[in-house]
Amino acid sequence: MGLLQPDRYFSRLSHIDIGRDLLGQGLSHVLLDIDNTILTRDTHEVPRDARIWLARARDAGIGVCLVSNNWHASVHELAGELDLPIVAKALKPLPHGLVIARRKLGGTRADTVMVGDQLLTDVAAAHLAGMKAYMLQPLVEQDLPHTLVLRNLERMMLGSRQPEPAPPACRPTAQASAPTAPQAALWDAPNTRSQEGSS
Repeated sequence: MGLLQPDRYFSRLSHIDIGRDLLGQGLSHVLLDIDNTILTRDTHEVPRDARIWLARARDAGIGVCLVSNNWHASVHELAGELDLPIVAKALKPLPHGLVIARRKLGGTRADTVMVGDQLLTDVAAAHLAGMKAYMLQPLVEQDLPHTLVLRNLERMMLGSRQPEPAPPACRPTAQASAPTAPQAALWDAPNTRSQEGSS
């Protein structure tokens, strides 16, 4: 797999099947980007399906650590709200921040995957660190000016590659999206914090 080619490509976090795409591939630790991966740039919220996915990953024994190039207090607040460890100011595509995050989780290069929305930061950093990289489409088109420039370059690099189809379990149904009672507060909690830095 090339440095700037994701191992897998999905539309959004909830389309990654925890059993098939993580545990079934020997992946038990996830390093997770923030901006436009789980936090929208326009409304600065964590979508409901991302919250549900995070809760289900935790229930399945998946370790998750947030990894962001952002250094503002808001990312630490988000990590506290989601009850997740974080490595901020990670300086992706340099791999050092990912190595720190992996060690926080007790993971190895073989059982850890980076999940993010940018080829030139998330995917490159993961491969430089010797880990797999799952790329997501950005949650929204709105982004920082310099990131938008990089998006055009990334589209050229991806060429005709399209995200994998959503698995049946991810198709919107009341049953698939309904939270269990103990997790309802976490999933329904609004998130309005601003993200000023870059993923």
